[in-house]
Amino acid sequence: MIKNFVLLLFVITLLLGCSNDDKSNETNNSDDLDITDDVTPVVYADIDFSNWKVTLPVDENNNGSPDEYQPNVLKDFGYQTLEPIMPYMYDDTSDESIVFYTFPDVSTTNSSYSRTELRELINPSDSRENWTLQEGGEMRGRLKVESISENHESNETYHKVIVMQIHGIISQEDMNTHGFSGNNGPPLIKIYWKDGYVWSHKKSLVDESTSGDDLYDVYNGTWDDIKVNLGYVGFEPFDFRITASNARIEVQLNQDEPYVYEDVSLEKWPFENYFKAGNYLTSTADNAFSYIKYYNLYVTH
Repeated sequence: MIKNFVLLLFVITLLLGCSNDDKSNETNNSDDLDITDDVTPVVYADIDFSNWKVTLPVDENNNGSPDEYQPNVLKDFGYQTLEPIMPYMYDDTSDESIVFYTFPDVSTTNSSYSRTELRELINPSDSRENWTLQEGGEMRGRLKVESISENHESNETYHKVIVMQIHGIISQEDMNTHGFSGNNGPPLIKIYWKDGYVWSHKKSLVDESTSGDDLYDVYNGTWDDIKVNLGYVGFEPFDFRITASNARIEVQLNQDEPYVYEDVSLEKWPFENYFKAGNYLTSTADNAFSYIKYYNLYVTH
């Protein structure tokens, strides 16, 4: 009797052990099914193209002007699927940047130089709507010169490139009032990269007593550049800010002390304005090129 009871306990224990082993195996199998690979999401440069058009250095549609693409086809990552844009504006996901590439080819009417450059459109459907200094605005970006051709035509090491601008334009109202045939204005601010240094060029009146319609003269030496060296960045990323307000411009490299313009020329500045950013190579030399990376770009008004 006792032997039978001990035998029964042994059998029950054995059965329970097998059951636990089965459950353990089931649990392990379940764990295997739950294992997933970690996938790093792709991150792109932080630029909203809703209010930017891009000008390219080529004329693929043979209309005699650089090709342009409007915000409606660029925004929401639309630029990534446009084959004509891909050689000149494309993502580099290795460092979350967007690359602007250009070389000397087709230029706009009032320039000798080619560009792959963004032009602000505060109204995406009407480039005639722009902003005054009284209304003001700010552009901020993080960028770097990735690569640029050597300059064999001067004592500079590399060619120069403009990476940011405030550009002037004659308003539609002033064109109607004064009977002007064109609306071209000068660039108020140009931010250059020159041999690793960031320079700010600001338009100022050669004669501060100039007034009236003469203020709109772009071609006869009415306006000239004041040039300021803001500091060295080399080929490293840097932050830049341009803040425009009534008769006042601030430009700031990284966290350095902002450089401030306040003068009669700004008080008399008769033009409306728009921001530009990207790669405007100021060379027509054979084999010249430049690659500019932007990590982010923001505009506020």
